[in-house]
Formats: sequence, structure tokens, C-alpha cells
Amino acid sequence: MAEDKLSRVNRRSITKLMIAVVCMFGFAYALAPLYYAVCEALGIGGRTNSVPIVEVPEGMQKDEDRSVLVQFVTRSAQGMPWDFEPMERSVRVHPGEIKAVNFRVRNRTGEDMVGQAIPSLVPGQAAPHFKKTQCFCFDQQPLVAEGEEVMPMIFYLDPAIPRSVTTITLSYTLYDITERARAGEVAARQAP
Repeated sequence: MAEDKLSRVNRRSITKLMIAVVCMFGFAYALAPLYYAVCEALGIGGRTNSVPIVEVPEGMQKDEDRSVLVQFVTRSAQGMPWDFEPMERSVRVHPGEIKAVNFRVRNRTGEDMVGQAIPSLVPGQAAPHFKKTQCFCFDQQPLVAEGEEVMPMIFYLDPAIPRSVTTITLSYTLYDITERARAGEVAARQAP
């Protein structure tokens, strides 16, 4: 009788723990969209356009009367063994001017890896006006063992950017997506 009661208590405890684990995974899954919704509502931590713009608008004029300081901040996510840095820490840009900057990555491991950079831009009100025509962040970045690469990013500021914006900070966080990329390759090969 005592063993039967102990068994019921154990099953109940295991069930509660399993429900807690499922809830934690659900919360983690919902965290990113929730973060972006809160940031958008508060006007902070804006995301830049994540789809490449093919062309610069025809007839766009460079506004020589003002310039904006664009700063670049990079970091590798925890567990990402790559060095990742901008080759220029900041540039001055006139709205309507096309600017190219480069970032350097180096894989410090003895294994081929795949990385993906995720951008964030501050102040959030500048995000709709920060237009990338080419960016390494649009694609996964494979890098061979001990390899090094220079990755370009070409952008311009829409001349309609508010005059109150004088400094923009563009941050990139580099993530290791090697396993996800390999799983995607396997799935693509197995597709009919």
C-alpha cells in the first residue's frame, strides 16, 4: 500500500515537471516575438530591413546640409568561437549617400562552421530609414576551419530620416547555426 502511494506521488511529480518543461520551451519560443513587439511599442531597439533592397530609389538626392554618425557594434553570441569586428567603428553619412563598410570574421576552430548575423538598430525611429542594398546578414555565412573573410555591407539613409537623428548605432550579434544549416541540407537532399 505504501509503495502504491509513493508511486502515485512520483507520477504526479513527474507530470508536473514535464508540464513545467513544456511551459519553459513555450515561453522561450514566444520570447523573441514578444521582445520585438515591446521594442516596437516603446520605439527602442529597432530592426533594420531584413530583405535586400535591389535598387536605390531613382532620383534620390544626397542631403549635403547634414550628416549622421553611424556606429557599428559587433559581438559573437555565447559559444560562437569566431572573432567578429567592423573594419571601421563608425562612419559619417549624408542622408541619400550610398556607403560601403566591411566586417571581418575569423573562425578560430578546426572545424567548418556556419554563422548568421542578426542586426539591431538604435534609435528605433531610424530603423525604417536605414536601407541596406547588400548585407552579409541577409544570408548564412559558411566559414572553413581557421578561415577568415571580409564581409561587405552597403547601405544608405533615406533622406526622409528625422533631423533629430544625429547618431545611429547598428549592432550585429553573430550566432552559430552550423547544426541548423546541416539539418536543412539533409532535408533538402531528402525532399522529392
